Amino acid sequence: MNKTRRQTLIPLLLILSPVLILGISLFIGRYPQPIWMNPSLLGSDEIAQRLVLNLRLPRILTAMLLGMSLSAAGGVMQMLFRNPLVEPGFLGVSQGAGFGAALCIVFLSKSPLAIEGFATLFAVLGLLFSYFFARKMRYGGWLLRLVLAGIAVSAFFSAGLGILKYLADPNSQLQEIVFWLLGGLYSITWKSLLYVAPVVLVGMVVIYLMRWRLNLLALEDETAFSLGVSVGRERTLLLGASVAVTAVVISVAGIVGWVGLIIPHIARRITGANAANFIPVSISLGAIFGVLCDDLARTLMPGEIPLGIITSLLGAVIFIFLMVKPNFKVKA
Repeated sequence: MNKTRRQTLIPLLLILSPVLILGISLFIGRYPQPIWMNPSLLGSDEIAQRLVLNLRLPRILTAMLLGMSLSAAGGVMQMLFRNPLVEPGFLGVSQGAGFGAALCIVFLSKSPLAIEGFATLFAVLGLLFSYFFARKMRYGGWLLRLVLAGIAVSAFFSAGLGILKYLADPNSQLQEIVFWLLGGLYSITWKSLLYVAPVVLVGMVVIYLMRWRLNLLALEDETAFSLGVSVGRERTLLLGASVAVTAVVISVAGIVGWVGLIIPHIARRITGANAANFIPVSISLGAIFGVLCDDLARTLMPGEIPLGIITSLLGAVIFIFLMVKPNFKVKA
């Protein structure tokens, strides 16, 4: 395949592959029988129509946005922090969201919208606290201070979450908290999707348009500045977009791990380390991975498996494979 055809085909595949997976996933489930639903039922079965349009479609679209967001945010953070083990919950975002959701469940309401709002609020507060404490520190460079502040803030929210679990009613509230922390899209509706979609789409546009700047921002600050990069402003914009999309998807899905760590690694194996190339691939693969994991979560057993368990299990297996096969590359 010549270079021109490959340059045309790859973007097309990046767009069409998630759409194809989404279309197939609409007919995967446990109605009217496990695994597969005959598409012809949409023309004759009113229950099948409602199931697909009101339950499966918003859920699958949310799973796609979840995978896209975490994968893109993971790729951005790994470049900005020059650390391949960084993931989107790195700056106290995931732990803050978990604390906010638990706080709402224990003291306020079990309403999904209220839980989503509190989870988003405390996810953003996690980032702000990390940034504030990093500014106050006098040890090391900026990136190191931000890492240390993120670790401290995460520990603080984890301790608070432990206290809330101790105070929660074990017959109702504790179960709700634990299931939320395991991650899942079981409660997604069109309202939840509309809550997530605007923030994710804006964040994805920012990350996509600025992806080529990541190559410069991954350099030392002095070097990047000498090349005409406004390091502080551009890094803050990309980091803010990454945290925003992470916070909003975590608020509706709970803690879903490994996606933002593993998918960018796979994308780099396909395209190389150039962020201009691997960020779009990461977004596309993340969308596919999110939808496939959700398909497994709602199909494998009569009772739903928490999504976080599926992503952690598959993520750990893929991670081990990548570490055992360090020279493994996919040829585009």
